Amino acid sequence: MKAIVNNRVEIARGNLPEVYTPGVAAMERGQSGSAGPRIMNRAKPITVLLAEDHAMMRQALSALLERAGHFNVVGQAQNGREAVALAQTLRPDVIVMDLAMPVLNGLEAMRQILAANPAAKVIIISGHTENEYVDRTSMAGGVAFLEKQTSAEVLAKAICDVASGKTFFSPSTTQRRNHEMDGSRHRDGSLKVDGHKLTSRETEVLQLVAEGAANKQVAMELGISIKTVEKHRQNLMDKLNIHDTAGLTRYAISNGVIESNVRLRVVG
Repeated sequence: MKAIVNNRVEIARGNLPEVYTPGVAAMERGQSGSAGPRIMNRAKPITVLLAEDHAMMRQALSALLERAGHFNVVGQAQNGREAVALAQTLRPDVIVMDLAMPVLNGLEAMRQILAANPAAKVIIISGHTENEYVDRTSMAGGVAFLEKQTSAEVLAKAICDVASGKTFFSPSTTQRRNHEMDGSRHRDGSLKVDGHKLTSRETEVLQLVAEGAANKQVAMELGISIKTVEKHRQNLMDKLNIHDTAGLTRYAISNGVIESNVRLRVVG
């Protein structure tokens, strides 16, 4: 289970503890102290949309930001598809989104959000620290990338910087970031196979199939016919030269579409 412990976003087992730390106190006072950077002063709070599939994590982040007094969490999404819908409805100043989410992963959700509103500002939070995930975020239009071990002060600063038109990447990832493009992606971060680009819809179908959804479930989730789902699956298999669901799942995991510990759907 994820928790905020010692003012950091971490993975933990058990219940989320009630904690009080100097860093959070500094955020609440709007002071820098020794714990972190000064939070920018604004006449109006920065509106934030949180997209995270773990309810306790969302609630903890929301409470932390609301207590700081400089942020207004206007919405919370538990998967990428909800994030896309809420981003269009709420038009928040900043969207803070987990990279690994069910139904629609954070990267594809961000791509759809930006397609509908190019001015949207998205911060990706991820447990993955490899350079390729930072590069994919940047190529897909993300303006910030934070590791899940990031402190509360760094998260607050990232939101403030992004709201003011800047970019922000975790110091640790910035120091070792590989600026070469990942050859498995196009410049917009979409998957590339033998020079061919997977469409946004094909990527959506790939994720749902890899999560264990049957064609009928995929059709209902995407609002399309079963025949259309079958066509997309066939296109995927043709492009990837993969001929079974297990192969599609392995491909989705190896390319970061889903995580290896994804909670598979029960079909039946």
